[in-house]
Amino acid sequence: MSLEKKIRNFLQGPRKGETFELKNGLVSQYKHERKDAIQRVIQAMTVGKDVSALFPDVLKNIATYDIEQKKLVYLYLMNYAKTHPELCILAVNTFVQDTEDPNPLIRALAIRTMGCIRVSKMVDYMEIPLSRTLSDDNPYVRKTAALCVAKLFDLNPEMCIEYGFLENLKKLINDSNPMVVANALSALYEIRDMKEHIPGFEDLDVFTTNETVIKNLLLCLNECTEWGRITILTTLNDYQTDNQEELIHIIERIVPQLQHVNPSVVLSSIKAIIHHLDALRNQEMKESILRKLSAPLVSLVSNSIPEAQYVGLKNIRIILEKYPTVLSKELRVFFIKYSDPLYLKLEKLEIMIRLSNDLNVKLLLGELKEYAMEFEPSLVSKAIKCIGSVAIKLQSCTVKSVNLLCTLIDQRGGDLIINESLGVLINILRRYPGKNDLITLIVPVISNHINGIEDNNDTLSGYIWCLGEYPKYFQNTETLENLTLFVDDFLNYDSTIQLNLLNTIVKINLTNNNTYSNLLQKVLELATQGCENADVRDKAYIYWRLLSSDDTASQQKIISHKLPPINTTISSFNPNVLESLIDELSTVSSVYHKPASTFIDKNAYTRPSGASIPGSSKVKGSSNGGKGGIEDLTTMAKQEIINNAKNENLLDFDDDETDDTSSFNANGGSNGGRTSVLDDLNDLFAAIPQQQQEQQKQQPLNIPKGSNSDILSLFDQQPASSSNKPANKQSGNVNNDLLDLF
Repeated sequence: MSLEKKIRNFLQGPRKGETFELKNGLVSQYKHERKDAIQRVIQAMTVGKDVSALFPDVLKNIATYDIEQKKLVYLYLMNYAKTHPELCILAVNTFVQDTEDPNPLIRALAIRTMGCIRVSKMVDYMEIPLSRTLSDDNPYVRKTAALCVAKLFDLNPEMCIEYGFLENLKKLINDSNPMVVANALSALYEIRDMKEHIPGFEDLDVFTTNETVIKNLLLCLNECTEWGRITILTTLNDYQTDNQEELIHIIERIVPQLQHVNPSVVLSSIKAIIHHLDALRNQEMKESILRKLSAPLVSLVSNSIPEAQYVGLKNIRIILEKYPTVLSKELRVFFIKYSDPLYLKLEKLEIMIRLSNDLNVKLLLGELKEYAMEFEPSLVSKAIKCIGSVAIKLQSCTVKSVNLLCTLIDQRGGDLIINESLGVLINILRRYPGKNDLITLIVPVISNHINGIEDNNDTLSGYIWCLGEYPKYFQNTETLENLTLFVDDFLNYDSTIQLNLLNTIVKINLTNNNTYSNLLQKVLELATQGCENADVRDKAYIYWRLLSSDDTASQQKIISHKLPPINTTISSFNPNVLESLIDELSTVSSVYHKPASTFIDKNAYTRPSGASIPGSSKVKGSSNGGKGGIEDLTTMAKQEIINNAKNENLLDFDDDETDDTSSFNANGGSNGGRTSVLDDLNDLFAAIPQQQQEQQKQQPLNIPKGSNSDILSLFDQQPASSSNKPANKQSGNVNNDLLDLF
């Protein structure tokens, strides 16, 4: 071997490797080796490896009667179409031929893949295949083509409307097959959302419901899959009518869906029922329908998946805000289990206090006491606050709740329980002002544990308010000592504490005939000279002016001034927000408890990179299935392959000699040099041998037209090769989502 060849081989490096082996397998003369290589390529693609360099070799295997191999090649094309947009054009003829295949699986697979390839050049050749599949005899092909219309609208809305695809899609709403109807609805909803972001198409009339359409959808409701039912229920939820008979008919047809095993279907059904419930005038029927919602709502909490339970609880909380009595007899369902995650426990507590009434309050307080004795700080704090919320909501259990809180302080103690309990007790005093039995019960507890609340601003602020509101229930010595300490640290406190301290000292001084004048003078000076908060400073100036005058009436107003009583400590939604959340049940908004408009930017939509601009010129010959302009595009694709092949051999110094160890041909022979990639692609779309065609014709189809169950079952079959199967699903990988399509 010459020195020059040795240097060339050294610089070229070894040819062995995974990519090299896959290339050899993809061009093998044996069918099983090619299929095995394709499976390994898809496996590598699924785990995130870049195998785009094998695009030409994979593309050679597209013309086959093996459905599994065709699905794998189509999957590869969908994933790497954007990296090789020109090469995708070479597969157009195969796509067009496959849409005429006698096998409905092949026809559906071809039109689905054409829609998933987000390349503008591919759009120009979709007219004839999409028109053919939208009117196909097989419903499986029609439902696949319906979704393809929405994808086409995203890439080229002008073409979608010009060739009548949108009108054909609307006609599929009246199709005899429920799945076709559901997919057509889903595609129309996608188009309706997309048109808002495309200039010139904002006023496009996409879809309008009427009584005839609704009747057809109600007939299809029980025959669809979960996703189809959700789509139909969404349409029923958007439908507006004042016809009472029609409303009752719609609700009666939706009620059976409340027993569905899928929680999303249940929530969508509840949302649709609640939407039409407001327009129902018969009050007795309203109550009857609300009672029927109890069992399905309970089923959401009985789900074994904690995340699903959490979503159900969030939606239940919204429903209870509007219909508080819908689950009034189901308190036990929301009792906390030991195995529940913390976020579930806290959400269940929110539901329980909303279900409290005079009949179940004794049982509820017993449960809350148990939760307050737990070890999780968040749960303990929430349980104590819930005891206070129940006491404020139901006056009949106020004394019992106060005794329960006092028992917790005595039995367990601790800074957390003391701080939370004292804060709750102060809120109870504000809810029921002037009740001596409560004052004499609560004030001594506050006085005995004042030293434990110095670090809690809310509780400390409430204690200072109590000193000014009920001074005679505190000992004078305690009041003077504590107020002196508070005034000394006046500037270090929060503005809320400063305002309460200022109010308390002024009221106590006026009540006790200027006994606390020294403290009053000091706090007024600190508030006016050293305080930076404008509210505190202005209020101090007002008090100083009033106290300096002889206006007795104004001073008496200061003494008699009281804070407004607390009506409830249970959080509630703004009425407008509540209506928005009711309309957005079973969505992300119901989990966030925020309307979608607050966290979704409607202007954030961007067109796909391969999308064409409305009004742009089309490739000549596209109306003929792409035959007129495909020659130029094919030439461009071949030129790209030649350039790629040259780039792979940049270190090859000898153009005349070839190394025998690296030479091979597409047929696996050993006596010939490596054939060029261009020559290999010349026969890419050659007709399949006549012998194979005859064999194909002799083989009867196992799938009768119109049988969707048999069609779907074929997609569940695993590849024949067991040694090199594609990798199982990897969480978070987009390629696995593509695999699910097949």
